[in-house]
Parts: sequence; C-alpha cells; structure tokens
Amino acid sequence: MDAVNATARPASTAFAWSGKQKLALLALLAYTVYVIAQIDLSPARLLSGLHQGARFLSRMFPPDVGKMDVLWEGIRETLQIAVLATVGGVALSLPVGLMAARNMVPHWLCAGARGLIAVCRAVHPVITAIMFVKAVGFGPLAGILALTVATVGFVGKLFADAIEEISHKQIEAVRATGASFGNVVLFGVLPQVMSRFVGFATYQLDSNLRNSTMVGIVGAGGIGGALFSAFLRFEYSFVCTILATVIAIIVVGELVVNATRKALDV
Repeated sequence: MDAVNATARPASTAFAWSGKQKLALLALLAYTVYVIAQIDLSPARLLSGLHQGARFLSRMFPPDVGKMDVLWEGIRETLQIAVLATVGGVALSLPVGLMAARNMVPHWLCAGARGLIAVCRAVHPVITAIMFVKAVGFGPLAGILALTVATVGFVGKLFADAIEEISHKQIEAVRATGASFGNVVLFGVLPQVMSRFVGFATYQLDSNLRNSTMVGIVGAGGIGGALFSAFLRFEYSFVCTILATVIAIIVVGELVVNATRKALDV
C-alpha cells in the first residue's frame, strides 16, 4: 500500500521545499538586501563604474612592448618564486600531512599538526608576504616563504584527509611483517595516496603561479612589483602587456599541469 501511495504522489510535491528550507531562503534573501543597503550598492554607482572601467580599458591599448627587459626580469622572478615555493611547501606538507592524519599518529600530535595547518590556511598569502617582507626585507625570498606557508596549509590538509581515507588492510599487512613505522608509511600509506598527492602538488604549482603575481605587489619579488609600479605611473599600456604575459604564463602552466597529470595518470 505504501508503494502504491508513493507512486501515486504528484510529481510536483516530490521535490517540494520544506518549511525550514523556505525559511532559510528568506533569511538569506533578507541578509542579502541588508548587505546591499550597508555597502551603498546602487544602479548609479554601477553605471558610473562601467563608464570608468571602459575609459581605463581604452587607455590600455595598444600594449607597450618597449620595456621587455623589465617584463622578463619580473617574469623570471615570478617563475622562480612559484617553483621554489611549491617544491619547499610540498616537501614540508609530506610530514605535516602525515602528522595531521588521525589514523596514523597520537591525538596530541595530530591536534598540533592540524593547528599548524589551520594557521597556515587562515592568513592570506598577501598578508603573509607583508609579514615576511618586514622580517627578511624586500625581494623574492619573502615571496617564496609566503607561498611556502600557503602551500603547507593547502596541500598538508588535503594530504592528511587523503591518508585518513586509505584502506587499513594494506597497513595491517605491512605491520604484520614487523616493519617499522617508516616502512609502514613507505610501503603501506604512500602507495595508496601518491597519485592524489601528485595531483595536489601540480594544482598547487598552478595556484602559486597566480599568487606569486599578487605577493610581488607588496614587495615580495616577481612581476607584481613591476605591475604595481606601472599602475602608480599611469602606464596602462605597460599594464596591459604585463597582464597579457601573466595570463599567457598561467595558461601555459595549466597545459603543462594537465599534461603532467595525464602522463602520471592522476
């Protein structure tokens, strides 16, 4: 009888929203209206912004190609920052992620590692770059350190979550041979998560290529410094050249990352 009633139920009520869902939607809409009123968002400001944006874009063309030495120097630093930060961050993420896995280490050690990851993820790379600029001075070293911290926060968390999802049968089989903790990790854990870890690392490289441009704006090296200087001097044609080069590098980096994933089957 229940099956018959379920079959006879109108299709319009099968996906009907509950009272709680409707209340949540109304609350979200009310909060959206409140926020719009607080930030002074109006059609007049939007129209004015569109006009100013059109003027800004018109001043960016044609691109300025007369400062290629400045451009390539900044791009070289940006690539160096991204690659070194990814390598260093991924290397640190391996032990940190392992210590953050609840199924591998004692609770007190896991809590400490999880806290470290949370701290690394809580602060934006630009803010971290400002702190390192104050600590070590202007230059690419500050950018490398800032993006290394960001990499540990991202890759370390994903790696810890991946370890917590592995099958324990392989770990128990390795432990049954009397293997040490290091051998358990090497032969029981890493083979199960290595493909995902490579995927995390390649994605983070792509992310660091973008972030290395931002940290340069605050003096942490890379093309971001040249971009910020061009804005201050109102050299919008050179800004267009820098942005086009950065976009091209990110697109090429994405293609390289995809090819790497496909080659490694991750």
